[in-house]
Amino acid sequence: MHLDVRVGTGLVGAERLAALETECARLVALGAVRERLLPADEDNESCIVMRDVEGNEFCLD
Repeated sequence: MHLDVRVGTGLVGAERLAALETECARLVALGAVRERLLPADEDNESCIVMRDVEGNEFCLD
């Protein structure tokens, strides 16, 4: 199972990235690990791939 945590719903561009980065920083402080940023393309907005404290992957979307 793969989870997408909705953070930037309805946001685009720099505003979306700011919301994702804010939530990422909060989760890192709680023990999550940032893996990588998947930048926006023609079909999708940006998201951040992360791992929880047990190593399970999820995305901030």
